[in-house]
Amino acid sequence: MAEREIEFLIVGGGDAGFSAARTLREEGADGSVLVVSRDPDPPYDRTAVSKGYLGGEKPRSEVLLGGENWFTENNVELLTRTSAMKLDTEAHSVTLSNKDVIRYGKLLLATGANVRRLRIEGADLNGIHYLRALGNADAIRDDAKGEVVLVGGSYIATEVAATLTSMGRKCSLVMLENVTLERTFGKTAGAFFQKALTEHGVDVYPGEEVERFEGQGRVSAVVTRSGKRISADAVIVGVGVTPDVSLAKKAGLELGEAGGVLTDAKLATSAVDVFAAGDIAEYDSVVHGRRVRIEHWDVAENQGKTAARSMLGHTDPHDVVPYFFSDLSDWTWFEYVGPAYTWTEEVVRGSVDEGQFTVWYLDGDRLAGALSVDRSDDLDRARELIKSREPVDREELGQT
Repeated sequence: MAEREIEFLIVGGGDAGFSAARTLREEGADGSVLVVSRDPDPPYDRTAVSKGYLGGEKPRSEVLLGGENWFTENNVELLTRTSAMKLDTEAHSVTLSNKDVIRYGKLLLATGANVRRLRIEGADLNGIHYLRALGNADAIRDDAKGEVVLVGGSYIATEVAATLTSMGRKCSLVMLENVTLERTFGKTAGAFFQKALTEHGVDVYPGEEVERFEGQGRVSAVVTRSGKRISADAVIVGVGVTPDVSLAKKAGLELGEAGGVLTDAKLATSAVDVFAAGDIAEYDSVVHGRRVRIEHWDVAENQGKTAARSMLGHTDPHDVVPYFFSDLSDWTWFEYVGPAYTWTEEVVRGSVDEGQFTVWYLDGDRLAGALSVDRSDDLDRARELIKSREPVDREELGQT
């Protein structure tokens, strides 16, 4: 067992962890920085996992954040295939899976999330995949041939369905939602994206819950509670994630109602010198006027920046309006700011039929979020309105 001291310890090798390490160096931190990651690969662009990397358009080297030599060039130590097993906030120490004990000056927890797995009959059959990491994408690319069933109606399932369809696979989508992406973006936008999928050959089964998987050793069909039986040579499940707060919970850090690690507006946790960012951070948002936890790669990157600056003693709150994006192959692309957790009204600018529109999500008289397809300029105005939290002019929003 080795024991050593590190000025800035980052647990998590995703977008938030890498962004924090990069920001520390950009902001002039010259002390020791160690990034501990359970992933076998250096930090990479997770948006490519379900799209460009899965589709074979981008090799591994092109999706690495900062490039192949960033850690060496910036004197940042990276430990891959390594987990943090114990956090002692009083001793300012973290025990790693390799038995090393790291004494830290400042600590960032950016442990991300774990995929939510289906616990149903047949879930252990071969040919059933979950997508979170590059290795998962490799396995899906090699294994998902013939008829592929996607379980879920949100980001992962829709993006992977589009990518695999573009690769020549026959895809079906089985989901609880009535239209794709409905829970996050509502029926108007959701129906537009579902139309893009079906027009390119994806079969969609809305309002269906998977009851079991069938097969002898390997999956051969997906069966829903209503009795539908859909043939499957492979299955990809995308039914959400849960924040990985196990380390924080065992250490006694305060957790929130949304299951994340509670932080203030500067992303500081209930423990001295410990910060949190990314999927696990449940923070006091000056933008939303409430405590929120948001899962998305771009959100994690921006929180990593704020956390790094807070570790360096800056006192500015995290005030970035969360931004999201997604594309369904080269069929359609959308951008979104918000998020709108609830909304009472949708105002549409532009033409949904022509594929050039913005949906403004109103919560009473306040703008809670906005989704844009081929109208990116609208998002600047959306950010202003969300941040101001002032009443909106509906006529202005609807003007083309």
